Amino acid sequence: MGRGHRLGARRRVLLRIEREHWRAGLTLLCGVDEVGVGPLAGPLVAAAVILPPEIGIRGIDDSKRLSASRRGALAGEIRARATAVGVGVVEVEDVDRLNPYWAALEAMRRAVHALPVAPQRLLVDARTIPAVEVPQESIVRGDARSYSIAAASIVAKETRDALMRELDRRFPQYGFASHMGYGTRAHLEALARYGPCAAHRRSFSPVRQARLPGF
Repeated sequence: MGRGHRLGARRRVLLRIEREHWRAGLTLLCGVDEVGVGPLAGPLVAAAVILPPEIGIRGIDDSKRLSASRRGALAGEIRARATAVGVGVVEVEDVDRLNPYWAALEAMRRAVHALPVAPQRLLVDARTIPAVEVPQESIVRGDARSYSIAAASIVAKETRDALMRELDRRFPQYGFASHMGYGTRAHLEALARYGPCAAHRRSFSPVRQARLPGF
């Protein structure tokens, strides 16, 4: 079985939910996903993506299944060919204030409200977004089952990675560009050595326990 055949088969699986809604006349269908709930540092980011019916972008899938280079190329193509893209960012201070669960919902709400086109229905990865006046469908493992949610996961991941690379330039001692703020061994060792910086989520236990004068 060739790679093109596999990609086509995967695309048909991911489009099943969308095609049901498109046949019902819902052409402004919006996938929503977030990234960054678990890291010890950096913002939490969500994306909302409306794709034209039967769009043919090869290789869209759950962002976790894609290489960094492929994900970057797809993010650019999605932005270029989507009907609309919205991004929501919740900064570190608000992640600490809200907690990651509610911060994720807030990032999703902001992403939907950032869309330049009003969607007819939201397909959301395993959540229901509060304070959004659009019908929603919560789909468990949505980034692996829905083409639109997978597209949103790619845009969200690429957006957050770019923000983490900016933080890496500001705080190079932590290696944010290599681990994107997750609690890797190298990151924990840097925390133990330098203490937390302004990019760290101070409500998270490994950050609270890091030694820093006056923290």
